[in-house]
Amino acid sequence: MQLKDKVEKILEKVKHASRMLAGVSTKNKNAALIAMAKALIRNARYILLCNARDVTAAKRKGLSDAMIDRLKLTDTRVKAMAESLRSVASLKDPVGDIIKQWKRPNGLLIKKVRVPIGVIGIVYEARPNVTSDCAGLCLKSGNACILRGGSEAIHSNMAIHKIISQAAAKSGIPREAISMIDVTDREAVELMLKADNFIDVIIPRGGESLIKYVAQNSTIPVIKHYKGVCHLYVDKYADLTKAISITLNAKVQRPGVCNAIETLLVHKDAARKFLPDVARMLADAEVELRGCDKTRKILRHVKHATEKDWYSEYLDLILAVKVVDSAQEAIDFINKYGSGHSDAIVTKNKKVADEFLNKVDSACVYLNASTRFTDGHEFGLGAEIGISTDKIHARGPMALEELCTYKYTITGSGQIRP
Repeated sequence: MQLKDKVEKILEKVKHASRMLAGVSTKNKNAALIAMAKALIRNARYILLCNARDVTAAKRKGLSDAMIDRLKLTDTRVKAMAESLRSVASLKDPVGDIIKQWKRPNGLLIKKVRVPIGVIGIVYEARPNVTSDCAGLCLKSGNACILRGGSEAIHSNMAIHKIISQAAAKSGIPREAISMIDVTDREAVELMLKADNFIDVIIPRGGESLIKYVAQNSTIPVIKHYKGVCHLYVDKYADLTKAISITLNAKVQRPGVCNAIETLLVHKDAARKFLPDVARMLADAEVELRGCDKTRKILRHVKHATEKDWYSEYLDLILAVKVVDSAQEAIDFINKYGSGHSDAIVTKNKKVADEFLNKVDSACVYLNASTRFTDGHEFGLGAEIGISTDKIHARGPMALEELCTYKYTITGSGQIRP
């Protein structure tokens, strides 16, 4: 069978399943999610064996440590995947929510009701947990999903998909509601991106090149989960002890993820005291610093930061550092060089804090906290399909409500328009 025919056959079944899934009760959806979670735990050994094949191949190909960290599964990570499914099951079902309603003078009752989008196409790279997270969120929100993961995680993704789709089917969910294109040929992605008669929205998750490719080639609406060039600004009114702790967490705790900071901005009045202390701790964590001219006058050993560094998403133990003259300069810098993902300020000054929170044009803006909290689970959303840096429809962690659209239902008693 030709690849085009194979993909189209899969998509036809997914579309049919989406119409069936829209009528499944919350009780049945929750039962399926719990069954999927149990199946992951029960089959953890099998998942880890399949994942080990992917990790071995990735090391052989010379993939970066950050990429391998995203790819690698452990018992703890499999348990976290299962817990995310249980968490999604515990959340309120958004389908059928009445967003608002009103009655017109002619007696018509108009309701704005939350409904599933339909079929969600998800194109992603080397993160096997995306398979279960996205499947769970789509299921709870009444959407069928078609998954296409990267070649680096093919064995892991196929194993997870097989386990959760079988568990869902045993709980009364249409099996094709959670489908996967298990072909690593890039042509499969190209076919998905043109299948606007089957797929309602495409969500790409991965590196900058993947997201640009999807956005430029899709005939289907795309919600971009773009790169995370995240910033931390240490104000002159900052508690420097907290600032050091937040800096270390935001950069070092897991550097290969999109909500880790890539640039540290420091007010000139705090720089001479703060930078030497934080630099020592970052050096202990093996972080390479790249600084502006003012930074290098204080930290003489650091590399010179180029214009390219300010735009870079390193996803590694590298941090660009810039000394700024004011909070406004920090805000302007973030709005110019940032990706609209997550940015933070450390300050005790309410006026400066409010100005930063109001003026920084990002999906998530933090006061005195690490950017690492930009995550569906940490926000209490169960999980997320990704972190949207778009502004229309969905922004920030995209979870159940963001996987719904709405329709109007109008009830009358025989009214006709004069």
